[in-house]
Amino acid sequence: QVQLVESGGGLVQPGGSLRLSCAASGSILSIGVMGWYRQAPGKQRELVATTSGGSKNYADSVKGRFTISRDNAKKTVYLQMNSLKPEDTAVYYCNADIRTIGVATRGYWGQGTQVTVSS
Repeated sequence: QVQLVESGGGLVQPGGSLRLSCAASGSILSIGVMGWYRQAPGKQRELVATTSGGSKNYADSVKGRFTISRDNAKKTVYLQMNSLKPEDTAVYYCNADIRTIGVATRGYWGQGTQVTVSS
């Protein structure tokens, strides 16, 4: 069974920084795309950033402020968030395309971590 466990959320003032982590565990054969999504109250879940094979993709709203990275040996993806704005407030979810024994590659979601940007 595969699990994605996020950590690092919290309350931060505008202009501050947070670093989110998401670690995958279980009977994993390989991990493809890893990424972060977020969902604010009353809004649809939206892509924040993804990384795969060295390439990185960002939503326009976070370009220049957020940086996604991954440590393949630790099966972990990170999101460094700088210059945070109140509009970044949301529940942040980790997503990863994972292949396990006997199961075709599919996407898995973490449980989400709350990020609140407020003074």
